[in-house]
Amino acid sequence: MKIASALRGATQRLGEVSDTARLDAEYLMAHAVGVTRSDLLLNHQGDAVPGEFADLVARRLHHEPLAYITGGQEFFGRGFIVTPDVLIPRSDSEQVVEAALAEMGEGARVLDLGTGSGALLVTLLAEHPDATGTGIDASLAALPVAAANAARNGVADRACLLKADWREPGWTDDLGQFDLVIANPPYVEDNAALDASVRKFEPRAALYSGPEGLDDYRAIIPQLSSLLSSDGVAVLEIGYRQADAVGTIAEENGFESRLRHDLADRPRALILRKGVGKGRIRG
Repeated sequence: MKIASALRGATQRLGEVSDTARLDAEYLMAHAVGVTRSDLLLNHQGDAVPGEFADLVARRLHHEPLAYITGGQEFFGRGFIVTPDVLIPRSDSEQVVEAALAEMGEGARVLDLGTGSGALLVTLLAEHPDATGTGIDASLAALPVAAANAARNGVADRACLLKADWREPGWTDDLGQFDLVIANPPYVEDNAALDASVRKFEPRAALYSGPEGLDDYRAIIPQLSSLLSSDGVAVLEIGYRQADAVGTIAEENGFESRLRHDLADRPRALILRKGVGKGRIRG
């Protein structure tokens, strides 16, 4: 069978599990052939189908995310390695990065809480060549993924990656203070109904955060004052229904908060400043 025909058949089958069935089929085929998707479409439609392709489609039919099958995901225009040890970087988080970039000054020192794949920290350092950063994660398995992505994107010499857990005492010892703290913490309610591709494959510890999805915000926000410089800023990704709840936690801890929406006009990032009085400013 030729690739063009196999793509049509795979698209029909993948329609059972994906809203982007044709795109999934093309990326899986490109991965099997070992070329980019654009190269596949332009130059390989008449080639024979690699034997690996059927297995890749079968994995996707069992709801395994495309990024885990191919081992990569694009984020903010850059390529990132992903494994089942880390969350898959999503386009929603690009708006969190945009919010952080708007707050970064020259020579910023950045802390990424729960760095996972390193997508947030690496992107910020790549966009600001004079910035340095530290990424922490409670998962020892995640840190090599972040390190590989820092090297792949040319920022390894400016990124320090450490195992640390904000739920444990003493984790901030020797970290110092930062101009920017960014975090995409777990914020899914324990009983939330998630898509099978997320529920079955992405790391549970990076998703769930108590009955309201707020446990990690309650742990992180009170500790930000000691981590931020006098004019430092924290940018937290939030669930689209959590703006008021997280804003209240911030206010109770002496922070002013400003809200940033994503491209679908849903609340996505909360920007916190300390030492400016309590209150919330809608953004």
